[in-house]
Amino acid sequence: MGSSDNSAMFTPSQNDVRRFFCEAFRKRREGGMMTPLEIVAADWIGEHPEYHDDLSDLDAALAAVFDVEAGRANPFLHLSMHLSISEQISIDQPRGIRQAFDLLAARRGSTHEAHHEVMECLGQMMWESQRSGRPPDGEKYIDCIQQRATRD
Repeated sequence: MGSSDNSAMFTPSQNDVRRFFCEAFRKRREGGMMTPLEIVAADWIGEHPEYHDDLSDLDAALAAVFDVEAGRANPFLHLSMHLSISEQISIDQPRGIRQAFDLLAARRGSTHEAHHEVMECLGQMMWESQRSGRPPDGEKYIDCIQQRATRD
């Protein structure tokens, strides 16, 4: 078994991601046993009732095309960003994100609203990384969050 056989474990496909969120939503509704990651996912799904229809039908979710031009936000991308940010904060990576986030959330009076602002910083960091061909700049990412936390 070559090393390439293990790559799927670390790079989930679009369908894997969609299946994961649909399953977390189903398990939460049915009171099923859930992994810690599914619990976090289900909590964020609960914060987004506008996505519940998209997550209720696995076959439709796997087939769906989310066209930004048509004003169709991708719920799976959005929820994946919530999970990534939750993980970053829980392990404080990049270093300083937990403190910057806590300040932003306190300033906004809303963890959810603060997450959405962090998403904008995360998106900007990833876009700049792709454009420049350099690795994501964690310090600039934290600076972006801190700037948002210090302005009204």
